[in-house]
Amino acid sequence: MFGFLKKRRLPPAQRPALAADERVVSWAGATGDTVVVVTNLGLWLPGAGERLGWHEIHKATWSGRQLALIAARELPVDGPGGYVVMEDLTPLVITLLDPDRVPDQVRTRVNKSIAHTSHHPLTTGFGVRVVARRVSGVDGLRWTVRYDEGVDPTAPAVTEQTAALVAAARQSIGTPA
Repeated sequence: MFGFLKKRRLPPAQRPALAADERVVSWAGATGDTVVVVTNLGLWLPGAGERLGWHEIHKATWSGRQLALIAARELPVDGPGGYVVMEDLTPLVITLLDPDRVPDQVRTRVNKSIAHTSHHPLTTGFGVRVVARRVSGVDGLRWTVRYDEGVDPTAPAVTEQTAALVAAARQSIGTPA
């Protein structure tokens, strides 16, 4: 009776090692008897053993059966501070056999993590995207930049322009430098 009200339960063997303040929001069966788990803090990928924070997902698309993700990582670039340089990782495509609410939750949570985004040309002929992201469980915004392909993030002119662009973006949304 009332089977449609029954909440899907994540099989205990598929439950990732969650942080103390982390809770499962949705999950979906994927190929190879694995699962994708959406939590309030991020996305657990099949077999990864670690979570991608919502602020680490640059792009996510849903095709009706496949979830395509482009995550980003920090580059070890020394700059004038106030921001982190990010680089896209290889796209990852996951086939979801029973997507449930996973695609909607991923889209909603990635979008909610973005407080500001803008693209600016640089004098090098390429550009930079300035992004402020909310990080789950952390106060304030995390400022990142993602350079167009062909930009040398260590070039003095590039770091100087980027610092000015990040400062202007901070000011435009009323966050201190």
